[in-house]
Amino acid sequence: MAVSPAASPNWASGPDIELDTAALRVLAHPMRINVLALLRQCGASTATRVAGELGINPGAASYHLRRLAAGGLIVEEPGRGTGRERWWKAAHRQSIHDPASGTPEQREAGRAYAHAVALACVERLHTAAQEVPLLPEEWFDVSTFGDFVLRLSPKEVAQMRDEIFAVISRHRQAQGEDSEGPAAVAVQVQMFPMPGTIAPRSVGS
Repeated sequence: MAVSPAASPNWASGPDIELDTAALRVLAHPMRINVLALLRQCGASTATRVAGELGINPGAASYHLRRLAAGGLIVEEPGRGTGRERWWKAAHRQSIHDPASGTPEQREAGRAYAHAVALACVERLHTAAQEVPLLPEEWFDVSTFGDFVLRLSPKEVAQMRDEIFAVISRHRQAQGEDSEGPAAVAVQVQMFPMPGTIAPRSVGS
């Protein structure tokens, strides 16, 4: 199951969204995943502000925002902006996709989405690696970067994944819809076979 990008419910317009084929295709680009994550974490923004935050030009930001809007993943913030500058906000708290379900077309679109999610996670991890050594002691002491190799079956991987997600869900529910902690904390969970250990699928299978 791919869950991305997670966000504070304070800025979301609605509940989680189960991604359909069209939405998966819209999100099959790491920059659009990052744009959507920014809106979910920081609230409504404009193309100019998004461009400044993500280090891209305003034209590219505007294009990605339009694509997200066409896919129903973001909506205009009512009562803000002008004819030249529109404010956009996330339409859902987070995106959810279960690759074990759906039509063959949806499963194929899910592969491109999973690739984009992985690239977006790598980019965030790279940024964090630059910042963590400079953090205040209380945050440096609890920041964690773990890399473990276990020998598991697909069934055992699914069980561990569900257990980890249950812990995250419990903490999210405990903090409440209106809770504002001292900082937004990224929790990344990656589980995959060690590269080179599983033969790739045949083309067309």
